[in-house]
Amino acid sequence: MSPEMSKQQEFVLRTIEERNIRFVRLWFTDVLGFLKSVAIAPAELENAFEEGIGFDGSAIEGFARVTESDMLAKPDPATFSILPWRTEAPGAARMFCDITMPDGSASPADPRNVLRRTLDKAASMGYTCYTHPEIEFFLFKEKPEAGVAPVPVDQGGYFDHTPAVVGHDFRRQAITLLEAMGISVEFSHHEGGPGQQEIDLRDADALTTADNIMTFRHVIKEVAMDQGFHASFMPKPFTDHPGSGMHTHVSLFKGEENAFYDANAQYNLSAVGRSFIAGILKHAPEITAITNQWVNSYKRLHGGGEAPAVINWGPSNRGALVRLPMYKPGKENSTRIEFRSPDTACNPYLAYAVMLAAGLKGVEESYVLSDSSELISLPTDLNEAIAEMEKSALVRETLGEHVFEYVLRNKRAEWLDYSRQVSAYELDRYLPVL
Repeated sequence: MSPEMSKQQEFVLRTIEERNIRFVRLWFTDVLGFLKSVAIAPAELENAFEEGIGFDGSAIEGFARVTESDMLAKPDPATFSILPWRTEAPGAARMFCDITMPDGSASPADPRNVLRRTLDKAASMGYTCYTHPEIEFFLFKEKPEAGVAPVPVDQGGYFDHTPAVVGHDFRRQAITLLEAMGISVEFSHHEGGPGQQEIDLRDADALTTADNIMTFRHVIKEVAMDQGFHASFMPKPFTDHPGSGMHTHVSLFKGEENAFYDANAQYNLSAVGRSFIAGILKHAPEITAITNQWVNSYKRLHGGGEAPAVINWGPSNRGALVRLPMYKPGKENSTRIEFRSPDTACNPYLAYAVMLAAGLKGVEESYVLSDSSELISLPTDLNEAIAEMEKSALVRETLGEHVFEYVLRNKRAEWLDYSRQVSAYELDRYLPVL
């Protein structure tokens, strides 16, 4: 164990005692991006740090077959945080876990490990990856029932600030809780759709950002329930309003220097930055089943508005798949790219792993960024995205064989289930006339 890890563990144990924490929740994420949790007593924590907590991996989506189900959850002390909405005594805290096999090796099914492998590759190339997500979601007056249209909490629009828009108080409470957990928020505002909100997190290394996104989604749902609302990260709940994206700003640093910055280049974008963009554009079709993993995701991508439906790039183009934000031209630390296709319902660990792997492939092989105006569409539905992913050596290598094959099986089953459903559209359009 490193001295830094030992100090972090000591800090956690001391804080738990001093703050009268009685419940420690160990969090991890399944392959589809759903949060899992097991609570342990403080007395068990030292053993959890040393040996992990055993669980049945076959009961978790995508983790293991029954014949190889024994797994361990080992808490990461660097992710320790007290849960600020548990205000009654005794208190509760949480830590994210790394999932290991009984022999101590990293589980091939752990999404956190998938992302860490990609970040290790970046580190071997000399880079640290920073990400900054803009997270959109909807607030509804209550949890929608099957077959009943959801009712948004307001009819506000982009940046609206009126007494009738209830999102102000919601966002204030959510941000207060996020910052109490050490998650820094940069901006928040009402988005374009009725009841639609956006909260942007400050940049952090990609693994921390993915942890923060998982915490964010849980906090938002906690606050919504507390205020009598229902929060949803569904990509496209309304036909005639914009969907919810998770535009992610990305930059690579070599030490203290921004590898995307070149003071003498067009848009201040370096050769490394251009090759990184070229990598994302080249591999965009094959990574889309991961960044946009649900049937509904494609209603957002191809549903109009500013969602990116084609593979292109450019400065200030809010319809581009990869945009160059130009708020502060000439400022080194502000030079970054914005990858705009991911939605807020993806698994952030897997989505960031394939996004970074695509960009790094471009850097590694010096891809040339074309200024061509020829536009190629992103996959138009989940079935197309699955077909593109299935052929991808990059995605297979990035996810690892286990996760790659599980995602394909799961997404094929989702598509088949969706395809056989008779929709309200079909009944409304055809039943009266056929």
